[in-house]
Amino acid sequence: MNSLELKIPPVALVIVSGIAMWGVSLASNGFLLSEPVRMFLLGLFLLAGISIAVAGVKSFKSAQTTVNPMKPESSSSLVSSGIFQRTRNPMYVGMALALIGWGLFLANVYSLAIVLGFVLYMTRFQIIPEERVMAELFGIDFETYRKQVPRWL
Repeated sequence: MNSLELKIPPVALVIVSGIAMWGVSLASNGFLLSEPVRMFLLGLFLLAGISIAVAGVKSFKSAQTTVNPMKPESSSSLVSSGIFQRTRNPMYVGMALALIGWGLFLANVYSLAIVLGFVLYMTRFQIIPEERVMAELFGIDFETYRKQVPRWL
């Protein structure tokens, strides 16, 4: 199982999840939501997701550390300010929120279940390996941060 750690870029996983959600919605019945409600929910969750993810990227850029999720060992500093005071993984929270918005737009509970799969996969094969590296790089500072700020929300 460790062979899957840090192997699939998170953005690629979002795209694959989104396509899978669409495919599932075509193959199964959805729930009733009017078009305006679906559009509103999509916009709301997309806006929230993008805002949170961009805030995370900006914090990384301000700290002049890598935003490359495939190479956490390249991190030059532990970012714990801004959005990182609320969640240790704002970019992944943003991606999950965008997928929730897509699932609500598709109005399909099975599509929304794929978001859970995304979160579980990201936690096991992306976040936990990243956190191991952060613990090695930043020691007690990361452990203190990890205890104070939730992984997701």
